[in-house]
Amino acid sequence: MDAMKTLHVVGYKNSGKTTLIARWVCLLKKNGLSVAVLKHHGHGGKPDMSDSTTDTAQFLANGADATLVAGGGAIQFSWNEEPDFEKLKELATIGKPDVLLIEGYKGEVGDKVVLLRDEEDWDTLCHLQGRQLVVGCPEILTDYPHIHSREQIEQIDEWFVKWIERGDGDETI
Repeated sequence: MDAMKTLHVVGYKNSGKTTLIARWVCLLKKNGLSVAVLKHHGHGGKPDMSDSTTDTAQFLANGADATLVAGGGAIQFSWNEEPDFEKLKELATIGKPDVLLIEGYKGEVGDKVVLLRDEEDWDTLCHLQGRQLVVGCPEILTDYPHIHSREQIEQIDEWFVKWIERGDGDETI
């Protein structure tokens, strides 16, 4: 079995989760690592699906439980069901990546980077299990590593590289 690093990036809307994960994906790829991302769609309702005129959309609209389209070296998979978190992780890591970055899923077990917009965010997120790093809101006090601003990109990336190198966050896949 291979080891895979798994890290959640959590916070509320507009806290910088997607921006941070996108940057880390580039960083990992530049270092020769394979990476998968699992994202929680926290905007209510279903995520935007493909254009309603596509074959996939027609299949789903007519009752297909799942569709998979392959071509050009890529696949697109749509499933008219939301499986539990463990099944989502299994799907996201089918290619056995070196690293799985998870956007959201605050309540799930795992190492977490907590992104804060303000003290109010900290009031609701300070009780999360698995905190490894807190970013933002310099006014708070925490026993965990704390980078005071999302603008401190080099420090955040430095922390991430060290986290990748440590044995923390390893899961067997």
